Amino acid sequence: MADRGGAQASYGVILARASRPGRAFPASERLVIGSTTLLAVFVVREVIARTGVLNPLFISSPTRVAHAWYRLFAEGEIWNDLRVSATEFLAGYLMAAGVAIPLGLAVGWYKRLSYVLSPFIDTLNAVPRVTLLPLIVIWCGIGLWSKIVVVFLGAVIPMLINTMSGVRTNEERFLRVARSFGASQLRIFWTIVLPGTVPFIFTGLKYAAGRALLGVVVGELYAATAGIGFLIAVSGNTFQTDKVFAGILIVTFTGLVTVEVLNRLERRFEAWRPKVGSAT
Repeated sequence: MADRGGAQASYGVILARASRPGRAFPASERLVIGSTTLLAVFVVREVIARTGVLNPLFISSPTRVAHAWYRLFAEGEIWNDLRVSATEFLAGYLMAAGVAIPLGLAVGWYKRLSYVLSPFIDTLNAVPRVTLLPLIVIWCGIGLWSKIVVVFLGAVIPMLINTMSGVRTNEERFLRVARSFGASQLRIFWTIVLPGTVPFIFTGLKYAAGRALLGVVVGELYAATAGIGFLIAVSGNTFQTDKVFAGILIVTFTGLVTVEVLNRLERRFEAWRPKVGSAT
């Protein structure tokens, strides 16, 4: 009877584990389901394009897009566009991070500085940066710097606001404990406030990456002589739908890679954050 009861208990444990969400596929469940869904979408789109249900002038098949992508890289047509867009993105994004993160930490930490700068930050956040493009082109021309400024303006506000929010939402009990032990303001900031703000900083960096890529593409669509946005604009004007989709995929892939790199960096900083139980 004991052996039978033990067997039933073991069987019950196995059933319980099998019934939990995510147990049907192990760690690869997300990859399997995502890849299958994506493959199914590609197959359906390829069938639709080949059967002529939709005009290929308006929607290109995955094979045609892949061929256009290969042709762009093999013939070297896209390398200059990639170099220009990468320069605009990296310069504007890194400049935004260099300004927004220190300024966000300062504005979140010092109330009087917040009172001075908050009206300007809120105003710039409320204004769509795209509407500033004509002014930026007038001031900076249609060269590299106008797109760098657009990328900077698109990325700086998300980084700044998230960093400010991170400073202001630090756990008050950590601050009280540090002050009770006579810690200086600088030490409190360096050991508690800054580590506690790291997740907010990375959230702002990831959100700003999409805004920065948007700035690159929109700036190049509006006024440029090279770049991925310029390639998309020229291809669209000449009804080369496969090249348009190839350009869109390049921008999408860049965004995904950027976010993944930031996710990996964020995980490296996890050990630096103050633990919940450390102040008990």
